[in-house]
Amino acid sequence: MEYRQLGGSGLQVPVLSFGTATFAGGTGERAWGNTQVAEATRLVDIAVEAGANLFDTADVYSGGRSEEVLGEAIKGRRDRVLLATKATFRSEAGPNGLGSSRHHADLPLLAPAELQGAQPVPHAVKRTCASCLSRICSAA
Repeated sequence: MEYRQLGGSGLQVPVLSFGTATFAGGTGERAWGNTQVAEATRLVDIAVEAGANLFDTADVYSGGRSEEVLGEAIKGRRDRVLLATKATFRSEAGPNGLGSSRHHADLPLLAPAELQGAQPVPHAVKRTCASCLSRICSAA
């Protein structure tokens, strides 16, 4: 696998990432595929063995269930993988409740109570990352 420097972060990331939008599935909005834990684990095994240790996810894939499946699939090797998530999907009603605008990124949303004690989080990006890690790490 070929790796590249990720900006000034010091991280070396593979040129290919593995998208997890099909994990979990279901019938709701943004629910594609139906990849459950056993198959997801097999796919993650193949990807990690090939050096593709960067997994792309989003809190809206299957209503967050995709991240739970990913957490189960990386169980016992969380320290060997990199996770990427997104914060541009809709988080509130109205024309500015989605996207990458400064307004959307600065919305004062609440993080999951177990992570922040229900205290306001100043940025939607922090909220998205916190909820993503909560779902993934509860399994991993």
